[in-house]
Amino acid sequence: MSRFADQVAIVTGGGMGLGRALCEALAKRGSRVLVADIDAEAAADVAARLVEAGGTAKAIHVDISKKADVQRMVDEAVAEFGRLDYMFNNAAIAIGGDTRDLTIEHYDRVIGVDLLGVVYGAVAAYQAMAKQGGGHIINVSSLGGIMPQPGNTPYSASKWGVVGLSLGLRFEGADLGVKVTCVCPGDMKTDIYKNLTVVNLDKSTIERDSRRTHFLLPQWTAERAALTILAGVERNRAMIVFPWIAHVIWFLHKVLPGLIYWISLQRFRVFRRMRDAYIAAH
Repeated sequence: MSRFADQVAIVTGGGMGLGRALCEALAKRGSRVLVADIDAEAAADVAARLVEAGGTAKAIHVDISKKADVQRMVDEAVAEFGRLDYMFNNAAIAIGGDTRDLTIEHYDRVIGVDLLGVVYGAVAAYQAMAKQGGGHIINVSSLGGIMPQPGNTPYSASKWGVVGLSLGLRFEGADLGVKVTCVCPGDMKTDIYKNLTVVNLDKSTIERDSRRTHFLLPQWTAERAALTILAGVERNRAMIVFPWIAHVIWFLHKVLPGLIYWISLQRFRVFRRMRDAYIAAH
């Protein structure tokens, strides 16, 4: 029997991409899945499909940038099911661009979702799990949370914060039965580019041009990523970093920081040339 069978799991951002794939994988393993998303229609669609396939699922409309929304979601899950076993803090947004073109409001928006949203979810779940004597919190960061990501500093700053939160909380929860895992994926084939906002760059070409500077990173499907994440969660891994080349790059960042500095600088120069060309054309 799967370790996830008959377990109660919340997945934020569950209406699309990696979140949807996690919901599907959990439901197949017998979990009772709460599909949480700011897009109520998308969450309801995923939950309905899971139920139709024989699973147990419920859609929850939530804005994770609002502390009260997140606390209410966790409280209602515990009240309805008696406990919360897994909390997947997955939802995120991205607003990128040369920092000269970004506003503080851009930073507020990204940090409010990508960092504070995770903090709200992790703290609410942690307190509930500590009280019940166990549970597992999974915070989704990014390769951009352990590596420099110029041109996307609001997102990267948030994701670095998620790593620090996760590793610190993991030690705090160890004696309380609460496990904490941080996930740092590389590039994935999801709707991230479709939903991405990049200031002073043409959205129609951003995915193509971004891939040019990520040529070493294969794009995993959300389904493959979800399976990798659940396998790491079963083993209670502190950090789940994938694909394998991401491990190599992360290692090089630690032992040869000058090399990664040079590569990151070259990538950003490509980005800046694209930005300058866009501004000149408009």
